[in-house]
Amino acid sequence: MTAYAIAHLQDAAAHPEIADYMERLSSTLEPYGGHYLVHATPHEVKEGSWPGAVVMLGFPGIAEARAWWDSPAYREIAPLRTRHIEGDLILVEGVPTGYAPTAAVKAIREAVSAD
Repeated sequence: MTAYAIAHLQDAAAHPEIADYMERLSSTLEPYGGHYLVHATPHEVKEGSWPGAVVMLGFPGIAEARAWWDSPAYREIAPLRTRHIEGDLILVEGVPTGYAPTAAVKAIREAVSAD
């Protein structure tokens, strides 16, 4: 099942190490089937606030996403970004094709009726 690495990056400062990070990132993704889905493109906030930029990477599965994150190649370049850009990064597994939130709805209804 597809998995994603989603970064919400804030206060990105121009720095030579950021350019180095960006140049090297793609080669760390390739062994794990990772690829860019979103890269700091303009976004439209509909609720709340979301300052900064969004980067979203796709992977064939959560195991590949974790393996990329933990890989020596990525761990080596990660500080080039984290020293200069604040933000959050999560790994999340997608849902299967045709997914419906039936089980989640049932769990909520059961929790509400138990109160």
